[in-house]
Amino acid sequence: MIEIQGVTFRYDDEGPEVLKGVDLTIPDGIFLVIAGHNGSGKSTLSKHINGLLLPTAGQVLVNGLDTKNEGDLLAIRQQVGMVFQNPDNQLVTTIVEEDVAFGPENLGVPSPEIRDRVDAALKKVGMSAYAGSAAHRLSGGQKQRIAIAGMLAMEPQILILDEATAMLDPKGREELLSTVYALNRKNHMTVVMITQYMEEAVMADRLVVMSDGQIVMDDTPTNVFTRGDELRALGLDVPEIVRIREDLAIKGISLPSSVLTDEQLAEALCPLF
Repeated sequence: MIEIQGVTFRYDDEGPEVLKGVDLTIPDGIFLVIAGHNGSGKSTLSKHINGLLLPTAGQVLVNGLDTKNEGDLLAIRQQVGMVFQNPDNQLVTTIVEEDVAFGPENLGVPSPEIRDRVDAALKKVGMSAYAGSAAHRLSGGQKQRIAIAGMLAMEPQILILDEATAMLDPKGREELLSTVYALNRKNHMTVVMITQYMEEAVMADRLVVMSDGQIVMDDTPTNVFTRGDELRALGLDVPEIVRIREDLAIKGISLPSSVLTDEQLAEALCPLF
């Protein structure tokens, strides 16, 4: 679905390279997490996928459409929806259902179809009961789910979340991750999540780690998390369950590297007692 080929990027002609020859293929229907510390280039890379930024060198293709081709940008942005860090910056009206309808209205979608899209999008993110609510009264997690609903109403094939959980409390983060995971698994939507929180990568199909504008790891979360010392050297960490696994290994209790969640840890430990 997405081909990133030899992408190099500078914010200005004299500035440093923020991306350095990045190659990445993102297939249809995948849940991909791109992780890295601040300044690693992960958010810059995400903005290339829908043409918010254009490569200094190299090429980005979305279903065969080149982001450098100005005539393809509208079609690309209809296929790729983005949700950013601060939900307050994405809400444009005062009422939830009006906000979700904003995108389709600007695409010229007929009114009856907009109604159907709004209802369907709110249902997918579990926010139907808030359709008539004032958007500014919602919690941070609820606002992000409305922002996602606004993207879904435009019927994109790809959803990109650029540090979308960074401003949320633990409950809001959990709710948002659950919503995104369901969109990927139940609705087969391609999801690209940008984050520096490694716990958010546990349920991903694939985990890409960036550092200094380059991809340094690209594998399943299970395999990446076996490289804890390398991740820490990059300014990242492993999920809490992996840290527990490491501590148990020091005590002589070895658990499979596939143990990444609370439930999996419990299932692995109980037979040992």
